[in-house]
Amino acid sequence: MSIKIRKAVEKDIPFLAKMMLQSSRAGKKVGIFDLIFETDDDEKILEDLEKLSRTKAKNHCRYDNFLVAESDGKSVGTLCSYEPRIATRQVFEDALREIGQDTGVADRLAPLYECDFQLNNRTLMFDFMEELEGFVDVGVLKALMTKSLLTARLKGYRIAQALVEIGSLETILFYKTLGFHEVENKRCESYREIFGRDGLLLLSVEF
Repeated sequence: MSIKIRKAVEKDIPFLAKMMLQSSRAGKKVGIFDLIFETDDDEKILEDLEKLSRTKAKNHCRYDNFLVAESDGKSVGTLCSYEPRIATRQVFEDALREIGQDTGVADRLAPLYECDFQLNNRTLMFDFMEELEGFVDVGVLKALMTKSLLTARLKGYRIAQALVEIGSLETILFYKTLGFHEVENKRCESYREIFGRDGLLLLSVEF
């Protein structure tokens, strides 16, 4: 199976929104976007995610942070990479307010902030590493990651990191096969109460 990796463009936004929602739930009943947008209505969440990916505020969900994997002309996977010095917590809140989420945003994000890490601004962060059902284990994610690391190296980065939920065994194993190792973990009661997961792991790789 031939896999092509390319930069996301604006027409990819509906697909990116679906992959972000899929990634955020990852087998859970409630994901971060259910919490942020205060609904479990997929159609409404996808609509807001599409708006979030277009904001002037350069938040990590913007479409131009993504790579898209294609097979036979069909979009089958995504990987987001962003610079934490640019896509800060404040920028994310600004982006949410830009799309009309202006009441109680910080309060709804508090469980995530409890599990926050002090990220190195000289690292590149990975997120929303997803593939369509039916394309698992055909090399989509590896192709996305290989391209992302190559691009990061050309930009002068030497360290990449990712936040993964404690208990996400398949995702953690995949990252480790690519050379990532655990740097730190945070177990948070409020995170467990909302999402049913103990907290987050910070994984890192030097390349």
